[in-house]
Amino acid sequence: MCSVKTLVESDAEAVAIVTRARRPRGLVQEIVDSLGADIREGRLVEGQKLPTEAELMQRFDVSRTVVRESISRLQASGLVETRHGIGTFVMAPAEQRNFRIAPEDFATAADVVSLLELRISLESEAASLAAQRRDETHLHNMGVALAAFEASIHAESDAVPSDFQFHMEVARATGNRHFADLMTYLGTMIIPRTRINTASSAPEGRLAYLLRVHHEHENIFNAIRRQDGEAARAAMRTHLSNSRERLRRSQPEPSAPGTPAD
Repeated sequence: MCSVKTLVESDAEAVAIVTRARRPRGLVQEIVDSLGADIREGRLVEGQKLPTEAELMQRFDVSRTVVRESISRLQASGLVETRHGIGTFVMAPAEQRNFRIAPEDFATAADVVSLLELRISLESEAASLAAQRRDETHLHNMGVALAAFEASIHAESDAVPSDFQFHMEVARATGNRHFADLMTYLGTMIIPRTRINTASSAPEGRLAYLLRVHHEHENIFNAIRRQDGEAARAAMRTHLSNSRERLRRSQPEPSAPGTPAD
């Protein structure tokens, strides 16, 4: 017959076993695995708000500290995001969040206009930073690109490589590698003439069209050379906004697909 002492010791050992089995670290992973499965299997969908801390504490029978560490791990895994004062929400799958601009994203003139609108915001700031940070090497490389552009105009070329090179040199002059990395990623597809033959279809004719582009590049270059950040920003914004309007005017109808360049 068991004594009271034996029963107490036995119960204490059982509690200790359960406690060891439910260590905070194990509990955190349990919640992460459970909520992660709910997200991956569609029981919790993109944009859906997770239960509150109190609800998760009750559901999993854990402390607030364990819940918060679990949410932190889910955030680190890119499964959820916390909006302070609002709550924690399910994020889109990683493959849907990666920034990507593919050739098929340039099927129409409207697609090219959309990219130009993105470029206006990014490259205008890049020009301002370039004016503040450029050195003589940057200026030399921009000058080389400008000279190549001018030579291409008179050689019956579309001047796309030198056009892209000028914009790339402005990005490099920022001293911020992310601008240059983005330009490298986009490549010459950022130049509308690679997708839509705007020069040939321009009302003023190919030569006048490209000479105007060249003049706009020179305005950007001169502002950067003077280290006038505001003027450089304005010149780049004007150039890209003009490109957008030239593209729109070159199309017979606003929604009509453009004609790919040769």
